[in-house]
Amino acid sequence: MNTTLVVAALLVGVATGVVFAGLRVPLPAPPSLPGVVGIIGIYIGYRVVEATGLGFDLLGWLGLG
Repeated sequence: MNTTLVVAALLVGVATGVVFAGLRVPLPAPPSLPGVVGIIGIYIGYRVVEATGLGFDLLGWLGLG
């Protein structure tokens, strides 16, 4: 894992949070721990499918990829 990319992503996330709070608009992310855990679950599920080679090329099947 590239630590520089992780730090850059964190900084961009913090800057985005500052902008959203400054403009007083709702976050485009779940505001609670269960929502954040759900996003982590989506990521883990994606990685499991990648690692096992399971999956279906929907865009290819639709002729879009």
